[in-house]
Amino acid sequence: MAVNASFELPPLPAYTLRPQPPLLSWISDGCLALAVPIVGYWMLSGIFHFIDTYDLFPQYRLHTPAEVLKRNHVTRWQCFRDVVIQQIIQTAFGLAVLMFDEETTIGKEAYDVAWYARCIRIAQRAIPVVLATVGLDPTMLAVKYASSHPMLAGVIAGGKYPDLVHIATIGGQEALLPTYAPWELLTARAVYHFIIPAVQFFLGFAIIDTWEYFLHRAMHMNKWLYVTFHSRHHRLYVPYAYGALYNHPIEGFVLDTLGSGLAYLLTGMTARQSMFLFGISSCKTVDDHSGYALPFDPLHWVSSNNATYHDIHHQSWGIKSNFAQPFFTFWDSYLGTTWKGDTTLRYEKGRRVAQQKLEQDSALEKSSQHTEVQAPSADENAKSIASRRNTRKKSPSFSQSASNWKGLRKVNESLHGKGGNVLGLESNH
Repeated sequence: MAVNASFELPPLPAYTLRPQPPLLSWISDGCLALAVPIVGYWMLSGIFHFIDTYDLFPQYRLHTPAEVLKRNHVTRWQCFRDVVIQQIIQTAFGLAVLMFDEETTIGKEAYDVAWYARCIRIAQRAIPVVLATVGLDPTMLAVKYASSHPMLAGVIAGGKYPDLVHIATIGGQEALLPTYAPWELLTARAVYHFIIPAVQFFLGFAIIDTWEYFLHRAMHMNKWLYVTFHSRHHRLYVPYAYGALYNHPIEGFVLDTLGSGLAYLLTGMTARQSMFLFGISSCKTVDDHSGYALPFDPLHWVSSNNATYHDIHHQSWGIKSNFAQPFFTFWDSYLGTTWKGDTTLRYEKGRRVAQQKLEQDSALEKSSQHTEVQAPSADENAKSIASRRNTRKKSPSFSQSASNWKGLRKVNESLHGKGGNVLGLESNH
């Protein structure tokens, strides 16, 4: 026979923790979280590089190929090299952090859901107080809906569900224990599986944005920081996809690696959640430096902080604006650093100047090649003329040498066309 136990709230279930199997058997989730942003970076960069190489969407380009060639102050190889260096540093730091990270476990999910359900039950105690404050009688309302809507009556009564019980064994005896309403468990599962992760990601994005905005802005406001570190990134006046992480190694570590790491730690994300956080951050950075305003780009739909927005910051006339990166623009909006004004004429001028420079350089290159082809014959003519002049000057010396009649006779013979030239005789003399 079951006895009534004095539990005001449903008890929390017991649980047993066990190690979580990795997503892939050959790599741990922690190492996979370090690999995901790098793989995503180069995959998305490769897509944009393919589009760029074959000029698939010229109507959506922010800059012309001439601008890429003539306005950037860094080669593509230097850019590629520095990005790889930053990713090596990033991976090494991540592996060091993993050494101190706790092992991921599972087995507590039911307990956590029950804990959220308990919080929901406790929160219902405030409802009668609120109803009484606005002049309603919670007791009468609960009685009114008890037969037709028992769950609603329990909510109005402050989370009291006298009929929601189940039989459990406690100390070898069966007992009637309170249990949760179906809607409470459903809500608790939604909180656990969707709402809490969504809040974690939102806070993670906000932390990264805040970290990057103020450090990024400081590197523009402080001359030493800009010249020493950040100016390297701005050698790319015309950004392209895989140049997104072209930075000074120290700047890359402090701005990108530490910012993402802090977001991961402060929000309490799991290793699998961090895969999405790091992967999305990496791909978003690539997309913002792609140089394309593609209307079918999904990352352009979710945020106004996109390639068009960030490209303004890379121009000489917009370098002191649009500091926000990589997700939202609220810090620019709140602190008044958003670029204001039309950019159409400025972009047109940049395209025109770059095209003119390309044409001038092409003309100079052709002229230089033509000069190089003609130069040898001109030199030969000059040497020939100089040789003849030297011959005329040196010839009288033979006639003045009274002691060398044999040499004089040979000179006379050559002058009459019977031997080699004078210069040949001089060299053999």
